[in-house]
Amino acid sequence: MTRSFRPAELHARSTEDLQLAAHGFFWTGAQTVDLPAGKALRGQMYVEYWIPADLRHPLPLVMIHGGGGQGTDFLGTADGSEGWMHWFVRRGYAVYVVDRPGHGRSPHHPAVQGEMGPPPVAGMIEKLFTRPEAYPDQYATAALHDKWPGSGQLGDPAFDVFFAGAGPMAADMEQSHRDCQAAGAELLDLIGPAILLTHSAGGPTGWLMADARPDLVAGIVAVEPLGPPFAERGGGRLSWGITAAPMTFDPPAARPEDIATEVRSAPFEGAVPCHLQAEPIRRLPNLCGFPIVVVTAEASWMSMDNHGMVDFLAQAGADVAHMRLEQHRVHGNGHAMMLERNSSEIAALIAGWLTDNGIS
Repeated sequence: MTRSFRPAELHARSTEDLQLAAHGFFWTGAQTVDLPAGKALRGQMYVEYWIPADLRHPLPLVMIHGGGGQGTDFLGTADGSEGWMHWFVRRGYAVYVVDRPGHGRSPHHPAVQGEMGPPPVAGMIEKLFTRPEAYPDQYATAALHDKWPGSGQLGDPAFDVFFAGAGPMAADMEQSHRDCQAAGAELLDLIGPAILLTHSAGGPTGWLMADARPDLVAGIVAVEPLGPPFAERGGGRLSWGITAAPMTFDPPAARPEDIATEVRSAPFEGAVPCHLQAEPIRRLPNLCGFPIVVVTAEASWMSMDNHGMVDFLAQAGADVAHMRLEQHRVHGNGHAMMLERNSSEIAALIAGWLTDNGIS
């Protein structure tokens, strides 16, 4: 059934007022380029903010979407319930939600932003996000997925909502990461110390923002960050381990080839072996000094390789924990857990981790 968006019906479904002291938007990261017709902009990032009337936490949350998504991934679940933005604002957090450069409301034109990869197709969305249980042989826990609202197929309202907001990723991963770092660093300069909450291909944005502004990052919640280390992904390779753009290592690494790697065996049945650093181990000093948690869903394709990101960060000196949802009795979630039926339960676990680590 088609959901109604008439004002009176939306009002009737609301359970409580969302009281804000401020709501608006701004842009960061804009770079001027010269075109034959004149000056143009590239690299700009859209930032929308919600400041609750009852501001109970000094540190805001910056929510950074993944892959071909956009900031709307945090503004509601696939079935129209409130999203993580609402959940945290209702509990007194200021929240900033971004559309990374080239995604969502951050304009893209290949003449200035670079080429994009192919558009997503319905079968890929089903297999990786909404209905992995229909493809149980693709990874060990795919059959456990049961939290997507609806059938997870084209034509179902919840699927169509997610599909409508999905776009391509940048063809040049390294340039995309550089653009995200510049825009994210400027965002931190404007808002001050913050907690970064990243998802999937937005994970490198969080690592790079912290690398550029380590004194302005109080903690990182990395929800299934892009990996595993040194992996080949659409648009490029994580040549610096967890990013395609350069990171600050100690001892310094002038080029990716300076970082020696070795393979660590899979730690459990169904997991994949991952590349880590070989001796000499280089630290990531700008990812030290604040807590990091990697959040992994039971039935996601990243459940098989997120351990590699945790191991890489720990090896590089970071204070990192791994929150596997099934170990907290939260079962059946896939990669887009913030859009699924129990997203509030996961938000509560994240909030608990923030409190336990003194950064709430």
